[in-house]
Amino acid sequence: MTAEHLDVIIVGAGLSGIGAACHLQKHCPGKRYLILEDREAMGGTWDLFRYPGIRSDSDMHTLGYNFKPWVAEKAIAEGPAILEYIHEAAEENGIPRHIRYQHRVVRAQWSSDDARWTLEVQRGETGERVTYSCNFLLMCAGYYRYREGFTPEFPDRERFGGEIIHPQHWPENLDYTGKRVVVIGSGATAVTLVPAMAEQAAHVVMLQRSPTYMIVRPFRDRLANALRKILPDTWAYALTRWKNVHLQQMLYRRTRKHPEQVRKMLLDRIRAEMGPDYDVDTDFTPRYDPWDQRLCLVPDSDFFDAIKSGKASVVTDHIERFTENGILLQSGNELEADIIVTATGLNMVIMGEIDFVVDGKPVDFSETWTYKGLMYSGVPNLVNTFGYINASWTLRADLTAEYFCQLLNHMDALDKQQVTPTLRPEDQNMQPHLWVDDFSAGYMQRVLHAFPKQGDHAPWLNTQNYLEDRKLLGHASFDDGALVFSSPVQEARSAA
Repeated sequence: MTAEHLDVIIVGAGLSGIGAACHLQKHCPGKRYLILEDREAMGGTWDLFRYPGIRSDSDMHTLGYNFKPWVAEKAIAEGPAILEYIHEAAEENGIPRHIRYQHRVVRAQWSSDDARWTLEVQRGETGERVTYSCNFLLMCAGYYRYREGFTPEFPDRERFGGEIIHPQHWPENLDYTGKRVVVIGSGATAVTLVPAMAEQAAHVVMLQRSPTYMIVRPFRDRLANALRKILPDTWAYALTRWKNVHLQQMLYRRTRKHPEQVRKMLLDRIRAEMGPDYDVDTDFTPRYDPWDQRLCLVPDSDFFDAIKSGKASVVTDHIERFTENGILLQSGNELEADIIVTATGLNMVIMGEIDFVVDGKPVDFSETWTYKGLMYSGVPNLVNTFGYINASWTLRADLTAEYFCQLLNHMDALDKQQVTPTLRPEDQNMQPHLWVDDFSAGYMQRVLHAFPKQGDHAPWLNTQNYLEDRKLLGHASFDDGALVFSSPVQEARSAA
């Protein structure tokens, strides 16, 4: 059976994939494309996660697409509102007819003889294997394993008599009214869950080994809401986006240059929230510098309000083992619980866990060098979307999609079929650096060894800097010598 052939295949119908399709239709209207989505619905993270209080940890004026204004009153949005926004973008641009759901790409093979990718795809309904082929592959599969979250090994876990739940697999009809809840973890998920569950639970304890930096921001952006009353939505959105991007970048730069100043600022705010009698040093003072890991967003102080109300509390300790009634801590104290929530993070994966092969040779991405954070040395006609760890994901997803479209159009203008990032003579002795430098979050540290390397000079960098990337990618030059353009099929025909 002949494989269905497209100009472009996008892998993933989440926030990035839907946005990429919108950009592709606008900037490359003649290209035939499909989106292959593993799950049964679009939305990615915002369809998968259903735990109480699920919301963005970035403002929607930067997490939203650059082509679709966020017009809701809340800038820090709940998950269902974000999912609706993604659906709106898809419907407005006619994207749904291009999506094939429950199509999981398991293998991607590049042939230079044919200048195309051949994808082996498993259909979820039947398990049958089908094939597709394309000239260019755009990865928008996210960065974590959808099938399971990360849960450490807890001694005697099986002894606990209540329910143990990971936020990635929240039961649809879980009733926690009047229940004692322990949330294990101190990241964004835990900080979201605690105030949301405290509204109905008997009490919620956030059990953490070590604290995370928290920053208070309002649910609503007053300037954005005021601007929309006097300006067109597109203008108000652009101005708010500009403001928030520069505030994000300014804060991040300060954490790198003056970490102690930012540390003091953040902790002073928490002391003001919690009052002079609370032990902020134990429960809210991390051992690392700000932005060595992501800051946890606390909208309108909801997390601190839950603690001050007595409906929630924080315990900083280590787990000895689970018991029949809860968790025994190394201090000797026991936390009694009816429900334990393991908000212990994600399992990061590389390139959607797809097996990649180039001209018969399996690709080990840890042996490749990243080209501008979105392509990889020796791997032709492949662009991967990976957002920022220090800013909103979609800022870079938009830039990546626009760069991708520029690259396609440039190849058409040159009448070339293949583009391969290739180390130049001056790149041969580069010093390797981690895919993301200076970021100590456990979910990333567990897998960084498997990620592509970045070099010590352009274009082999993954800058994690939006303002720099706008210059590098926004009006890209493709004649740096590191991108090698060719037409292997045409060249073979000419030789024959």
